[in-house]
Amino acid sequence: MLTLLNLLQDGRFHSGQALGAALGVSRSAVWKQLQQLEADLNLPIYKVRGRGYRLQAPLSLLDYASVNEAEAPWPCQVFDSLDSTNAEVMRLLASGGVPPFAVTAERQTDGRGRRGRRWVSPYAQNLYYSLALRIEGGARQLEGLSLVVGLAVLSVLRSFGLDAVGLKWPNDLLVNNQKIAGILLELVGDPADICHVVIGIGINVNMQQSVEQIEQPWTSMQRESGGLVDRSALVVRLGQCLNDYLERHRRQGFATLREEWEAGHLWQGRSVNLIAGVQRIQGRVLGIDETGALRLDIDGEERAYSGGELSLRLSDDS
Repeated sequence: MLTLLNLLQDGRFHSGQALGAALGVSRSAVWKQLQQLEADLNLPIYKVRGRGYRLQAPLSLLDYASVNEAEAPWPCQVFDSLDSTNAEVMRLLASGGVPPFAVTAERQTDGRGRRGRRWVSPYAQNLYYSLALRIEGGARQLEGLSLVVGLAVLSVLRSFGLDAVGLKWPNDLLVNNQKIAGILLELVGDPADICHVVIGIGINVNMQQSVEQIEQPWTSMQRESGGLVDRSALVVRLGQCLNDYLERHRRQGFATLREEWEAGHLWQGRSVNLIAGVQRIQGRVLGIDETGALRLDIDGEERAYSGGELSLRLSDDS
């Protein structure tokens, strides 16, 4: 079935006879595989008498050889389907996997974002990527780490021509107040000693149509650029940028990246609500401190906030 999908990914018409010849099967067997593609992967296929079959829209399938080219900073496994790439990295670490290594997949059946939210993962349209790292030297190596990853993703998206993209504290990237990417970090082990961190990154790449399960405004790289994005090339670029920023963070600490992060923060100087459970804190964004905590001006007093359960929203009057 995946071989058939590779033949169809260009979005052009292919006759049943040509597909059957390429696969070494009958036309009726091709028809059965096409039905299975539609049912299993929710990929609409157009059927036109005299012309053949084509996907509703072209796809960019992940290519193992391409994402593991010579310039790749670490090996990257490519899966057709996973519950989540973060969960797979956790399993690989538990079975003795040696970081750094990455995992990506064409789709996730149980992808997660921050605060346990579901990350919608349609087949072969977006990027679902997780990286395993070994962290030594205590908690200092974790300071601002999710923000550093955000800088790497920002650099990647801008290199693909998305000049309007920016950061939203702590772990999102937006274009015109629409989410285009998110980051989720999970720790395994003792953060005060030696531990592993799993860096999960989701990027909306070629998703075009509205998805009912998404509860917030969103956009994608294709929506913003107008063209199909090569997802394998995106994986390579992401690995290179992550490697560069993580090495800077390891050698110099987060403080040296603080100004660069603030320069990319879309809500710098804006009036916001910081939500912590049922509590809402109103203030104006001053920036971040040397650990990555959010600095707010609250009635003339500066306060810093950090933590995984915090959520930031623009105030109504901002």
